[in-house]
Amino acid sequence: MLRLVFAGTSEFAVPSLEALVASPHEVIAVVTQPDRPQGRGREVQVSPVKQVALAHSIPILQPEKIRDPASVADLKEVGPVDVFVVAAYGQIIPKDLLDWPKCGAVNVHGSILPKYRGAAPIQHALIVGEEQTGVTTMMMDAGLDTGDILLQEPVDIYPDEDAGELSKRLAILGSRLLIRTLDGLENGTINPIPQDDDLATVARSLPHDAGLVDWSLGSSDIVNRIRGCTPKPGAFARLHGAQMKIWKAVVNDSDANFGKPGQVTSINADGIVVATGSGSLQLKEVQPESRKRMSAADFARGAKLAVGDGFDFGP
Repeated sequence: MLRLVFAGTSEFAVPSLEALVASPHEVIAVVTQPDRPQGRGREVQVSPVKQVALAHSIPILQPEKIRDPASVADLKEVGPVDVFVVAAYGQIIPKDLLDWPKCGAVNVHGSILPKYRGAAPIQHALIVGEEQTGVTTMMMDAGLDTGDILLQEPVDIYPDEDAGELSKRLAILGSRLLIRTLDGLENGTINPIPQDDDLATVARSLPHDAGLVDWSLGSSDIVNRIRGCTPKPGAFARLHGAQMKIWKAVVNDSDANFGKPGQVTSINADGIVVATGSGSLQLKEVQPESRKRMSAADFARGAKLAVGDGFDFGP
């Protein structure tokens, strides 16, 4: 049995914490981001990881900045630790804490490293049109996801899968891989493998406007960007001056392109067909400004959208 401290914040980290709680290993403390106001009402919300920790009566630490010496000292007061486990925590772990546990710090990362190092590996894999990704467990060091690889498991990406859907699958996969990793470290059956830096790519956090549709691009590129930006930071376009969030779009089966990029070329029961720089795509689900998510077909009827109408270019 290993004594663990777990650091995580988002939904991606929840299956890993739940798997640890159900395992023979002991989670002696959970570190998560401070409670923050969210949503239109700006109500203070606790992180998904904190909710799990509360449900299992696990001591919780929420430092504003984990790198502060006082935060490091507070965490070390929990006593001797075998492994520090990190999954989607959201802050850089200082070297003092990486070197603190007997067996080091282990991270659960949503890509097959060294590809897509960084905060948004799942989103970037979808945006560039990858057909396969996976999960890596690695030993953490001072670099950005540069530590030695422990275990990896690849998975195929489903054709219409968005970042939210893929993240849920990878989170579950990562939780299973984490338990195998810790068992292997405890038994001495895992041999860390250095990463090949020459094969590395970086997946930085997406800016809030990363999902703005550029209709001059090809239909596949636009659809992949929509998938990668859904649900966060959100894909969107502007129609008649109003912003519209795009939840789901697919490449139009027809290769014909009878309009200028951004122009509505057809409206049917399956949605709104829009011309792109190469081919066309079909909007399936949208969310008009200040309204609920709905089918694109319902929006077109209610807004009296017509063939020939055009989406705006630029923000």
